[in-house]
Amino acid sequence: MPTPRIKAADQRRASAAPAPVVTVAGRHAPVARARVARLVAAVLAAERARASVSVTFVGPRRIRQLNAAWKRADRPTDVLAFSLPLLDGSRQGDVYICRAVAAGEAKKRGIPLREELLRLVIHGTLHVLGYDHPADAGRVRSPMWQRQERYLACLG
Repeated sequence: MPTPRIKAADQRRASAAPAPVVTVAGRHAPVARARVARLVAAVLAAERARASVSVTFVGPRRIRQLNAAWKRADRPTDVLAFSLPLLDGSRQGDVYICRAVAAGEAKKRGIPLREELLRLVIHGTLHVLGYDHPADAGRVRSPMWQRQERYLACLG
């Protein structure tokens, strides 16, 4: 798996390719919608992926409902991502992020909430693109996590 880097050639290719469709929703997005859209678009460009991604910020009750319905885990979580591969090779995906759960994780790790939210945007986008990680403590050593952290360092 190549190391993600955003090179000038990648940026030129991204500007020549059709723009990805990125939507950001939620009553009170805790990060500027434009910032989230740019971050998702940058990850898609660096991955050379064609995708339409929706990022929605939800409360603990809604994320718990989604987690219970789709993951069979009746508890709130920080991020959920759903992906649908399309016939033309592109993907369509939805990312749901819970600010309240992210705030608890940020506090526990001693990092700013904004940093954790941007991490979750990248994390969810990578899931939409088909990346995955183990569910146990090994997830922070997984190739997906390392990729996410490199994107956060250069794009966050």
